[in-house]
Amino acid sequence: MLLFFIGLVSGMLGGMGIGGGTIQIPSLIFLVGVSQHTAQGINLASFIPTALAAIIVHSRNKRIRFKLAFQLVLSGTAGALTGSLLASCMSASLLRKLFGGFLLVIGIYELLRKDRKKEK
Repeated sequence: MLLFFIGLVSGMLGGMGIGGGTIQIPSLIFLVGVSQHTAQGINLASFIPTALAAIIVHSRNKRIRFKLAFQLVLSGTAGALTGSLLASCMSASLLRKLFGGFLLVIGIYELLRKDRKKEK
């Protein structure tokens, strides 16, 4: 049941474009006990159907600029290959620290940034 709820919450966040891995990866590591590498691999595998469902919904609502998205897909694929190769050469401990640092930086950024709606 725990895996169902981890998947449900991370899928909802992923569908909103927030990034389900911010919930899924730490949950798999701390609650289920898998390694950092395995958690990241599971996250990437579960991202595919989640992303496809989100693409369908956002496309129907005309929220996707496909020309721009195509450019991001190309560069994102190159980045994913590079990142995967780098991650496979790192220890789980270093990878965990880098991921935690990334989440910390993003969290601080979100707390300190000004709301864009108020500026407009």
